[in-house]
Amino acid sequence: MDNETAGAGAPSFLDDMPESLDVALWRRILARQEFWVTFAVIALGVAVTFVTSRFATTTNLGNVLQNFCYIGLMAIGMTPILITGGIDISIGSILGLCGVVLGLLLQAGWPFSAGLAATLVLGAALGAFNGALISYLRLPPFLVTLGMLSVARSMALVVSDGQVVYSFGGSEGALFAIGGKLFGVPVVLYATILSAALLQLALTMTRWGRYVFAVGGNARAARLTGLSVRPIKVSVYAFGGFMAAVTSVFLVGWLGSVTNALGQGDELRVIAGTVIGGASLAGGYGTAYGAVIGSLLIEELRNALLLAGVNPFWQGTFIGSVIVLAIILQKIQVTEEED
Repeated sequence: MDNETAGAGAPSFLDDMPESLDVALWRRILARQEFWVTFAVIALGVAVTFVTSRFATTTNLGNVLQNFCYIGLMAIGMTPILITGGIDISIGSILGLCGVVLGLLLQAGWPFSAGLAATLVLGAALGAFNGALISYLRLPPFLVTLGMLSVARSMALVVSDGQVVYSFGGSEGALFAIGGKLFGVPVVLYATILSAALLQLALTMTRWGRYVFAVGGNARAARLTGLSVRPIKVSVYAFGGFMAAVTSVFLVGWLGSVTNALGQGDELRVIAGTVIGGASLAGGYGTAYGAVIGSLLIEELRNALLLAGVNPFWQGTFIGSVIVLAIILQKIQVTEEED
């Protein structure tokens, strides 16, 4: 047998390696909850399109993209919190208080840049306060943020005196531009995409991101290795509050007014979108893309139910059921990995 024939008939490791890598890659992709949520978004969209012709219209799809972004931005802020094993149910109330403060400052004649800066600082400070109580006093995240939910909502009523803010002084143009569209696309959609990309880079390419995952994986082990666990926890809650403040700016700009009920009940949809997108309530895992696609599925489902004529009172039932299903899938995945 000559060398050419021998070489042709012999098994080659190099020939098999690409196929093996492809199989392993696809297995990792199929094991990710984000993949199946993306599939669900596409499948639901196709199904609803056949049920009603009103779904796939430019106007309706634009509304879906606009509406999901407000939950998506806050879900991006919630992601690092869940990765560290925490939770923040005050995020909707923080949004409401920040929106009221922004409206009142602009109504009082503050420059838009100063009002914007004050609002963002307020959101980050409220989040950091939550984080400090949780990390330094070792209080349960659920109870701390439950208290903040009540305090922030009450403060929104106090500072606004229960009144609706309609006038924003000379800052109306800038505020409404932020809440409007750029090249036919909602400005908030650009902000959501940019925020998700920046968070994913921070989680995967920075020391802070590695520390966040380390704390979520095993806080005690992280502490023993010398990590400053407490400041890291404070930082993720501050980030969550900051993103709630960012969301309030876009939401006020879109609505053109501020009420003290702004953001009320949004915490459920934010947590739902983040968990459905794959973030673990036990900590240790979460992605920015998962937060965005999970939030999109929630809004798409809400929109589909409305177009199908389903009583809006049933929305909570469907969303709650999806949350439970997502948790069950996570539990099954963890059990399989342990086995």
